[in-house]
Amino acid sequence: MVEAPEVKICGLTRREDAEHAASLGADYLGVVLSPGFRRSVAEAEADALLRGLAPVRVAVLVDEEPARAAEFARAVGAGVIQLHGSEPREVVVELAAEGGWRLWKSVRAREPDDVRRAVDRYGPWAEAILVEGHVEGVVGGGGARLSQERFGGLRELVPAPLRTVLAGGLTPDSVAEAVDHFGPHVVDVSSGVEVGAGRKDPDLIARFIREARRARGPGRGTGNPAGRGAFA
Repeated sequence: MVEAPEVKICGLTRREDAEHAASLGADYLGVVLSPGFRRSVAEAEADALLRGLAPVRVAVLVDEEPARAAEFARAVGAGVIQLHGSEPREVVVELAAEGGWRLWKSVRAREPDDVRRAVDRYGPWAEAILVEGHVEGVVGGGGARLSQERFGGLRELVPAPLRTVLAGGLTPDSVAEAVDHFGPHVVDVSSGVEVGAGRKDPDLIARFIREARRARGPGRGTGNPAGRGAFA
């Protein structure tokens, strides 16, 4: 039986939103730790925001040096580091060697070859490739959905044991169709469950999780045991 995807609620800036997401069954809680973005959270604030909550903590970072990335991750007890910039392979290799967390590497894909290149470049060291649509000049949060026609074979582009994280333009109204079509292991949402930048809505979170989990992707494998996604 093919399992429903895991769910990551990203771009959290308020404790109440993190608590709602955890209570509603989110698997991952993401905070943007690199400074300078609308949903950026300082290290001390991020730890307080997530403290005591059960879901896996995801430190979302953009073009940080490995030492600084590790410092961010340790400060919030991250189980996942999501590298969401244009990090060279050497950064991924160094963070993988240090251990203590899983690595997700994002790709803003124009064409399927963009995903293939990310798999070739980062696959031996990353647990997952996060795929979102490309918006010119935007690092993350552009809300660009992947073309179903162009990226219909997404699971073949990201072969096991790598996992696929799908982001970009997902909402409670679109996530079930996206899961049915692309078959990701994880779906990642930020602005799609917001009523304002960084302000999540518990009803939208509940609907998103419910819709994601009622869907069943096409022949998705289990991958390894157990993102900037929409956050800018």
